Amino acid sequence: MCSAVDPVAVAAPKTEPVQVIPGVGPCLSDPEPVHEDLVPETLEVPIPYPVVTVLPPPAPEPTPVRTKMQLPIDPCVNPCPDLTDTTEPPPSLANRLGIPEILLRPNPFHFAVPGPGPDPGPVPPAPPRVEPPTESAPRVPGRAAPRITEVVEIAKLTGANSVNRTDKRWQVDGTDLGIMWESAPGEIATAFGDTVGRGFHPPGGMGGDWRSNVLAFSTDRDLSDGITYDSMVTDDRCHAAEVLSSRKLDNVEITTIPTSGFALGDRQYMSYMSMRTWNSVPGTFYTNYGGIAYSDDHGQTWTKDPHARWDNIFGLANFQVAAMVPQGEHVYMFGTANTRLGAVGLARVAKDQLLNTSAYQYWSAGQWRAVGSSGEVSPIVDAPAAELSVRYDAERQVWQMSYLDTGRAAIVVREANAPQGEWSGGTPTVSIADHAELYGGFIHPWSRGRELYFTISTWSDYNVYLMRATLAD
Repeated sequence: MCSAVDPVAVAAPKTEPVQVIPGVGPCLSDPEPVHEDLVPETLEVPIPYPVVTVLPPPAPEPTPVRTKMQLPIDPCVNPCPDLTDTTEPPPSLANRLGIPEILLRPNPFHFAVPGPGPDPGPVPPAPPRVEPPTESAPRVPGRAAPRITEVVEIAKLTGANSVNRTDKRWQVDGTDLGIMWESAPGEIATAFGDTVGRGFHPPGGMGGDWRSNVLAFSTDRDLSDGITYDSMVTDDRCHAAEVLSSRKLDNVEITTIPTSGFALGDRQYMSYMSMRTWNSVPGTFYTNYGGIAYSDDHGQTWTKDPHARWDNIFGLANFQVAAMVPQGEHVYMFGTANTRLGAVGLARVAKDQLLNTSAYQYWSAGQWRAVGSSGEVSPIVDAPAAELSVRYDAERQVWQMSYLDTGRAAIVVREANAPQGEWSGGTPTVSIADHAELYGGFIHPWSRGRELYFTISTWSDYNVYLMRATLAD
């Protein structure tokens, strides 16, 4: 689909009064959200089967459709009841017996043979190759591990009965991650991973209307009761758009997942991973590459830079899952290989050379060097680390890192005085004893002082929650 215009869709508010019953969220009619049981009502079991595919090269991406959505002022009003108010199907026999309904889902696993295809069009030339200098960067004395005095679940941010009612306003019934960055002064962008709408049922992102990622914006400064999203990037009435496309072919490119975001001037940047398949050794996955996309229209449309990529050579390359942080004259890139089991490496680049991979310097044995292989980058944090989130706290002049430590089955936070460390020991904030099937841990940029706000996801809920950890003085 393509569109040369930017239509405006206005959702007519409902006229009937809202029934008020005790509850929480943006309106009292919402029941209090509860976490899903570990034993699900419905369990889909994918059954991979091999398919030999003659795969043409990717065609040029179509011009995306974008629709400006004017939502009702009253968040209790469902702006699109014709799209989102559906009748629940009657319970299955298994559900009536109190056992999970098992659904077998055949899933093609592609073995691709390159074939002829459409001309992808002209590709912009690669940036001129540069030779960055080797510079000393010794580690500085480490900090004590942060002390956590309290961790509180603040609010459910996405899905049914959440503070944002994303199922009713944007057809986001199930999603995960919640990666945040300051997209403009006084505004936070939040990127989510694989997203489903109608027919959603956990565990995982099961259901229809699959989008590889969606993007929300918020100006909410008061995080004590959650984060209110003002808007999402939309392509139709009450429908969040996929902002980074994917081919959706298992073992070719199954999806594209955001890993971090930041703004430099008027341009937004998003690091992402092109996922080849999730069907790998438990605790791992397999990427095609880690890359950088950018947007010059405040996140409405995105361009995947064809040259700003780190290919996953033999499945061992670093910087497949990256967290990128601008600070001073550089952008720092913290990254792991394509698993939840790798160590954290570090690179940096001058801001004006961000999309030129030859300009990156990699931290290795106390120096910034123009090298990039996984064997030449010294780990700054030992394995295992998953879903990195890193920020520089300018108020305290401290670097903070949050990630899922699969060895400890907990999200941990570390601090350092310099990006290369030494990093402090990891202090657990949330563990699987608190939230089973836990992952994520993305820090809110407006965390201040002793209050550390971050998002988590769980596989059993497959939605995003805001947490607050209180740090000791």
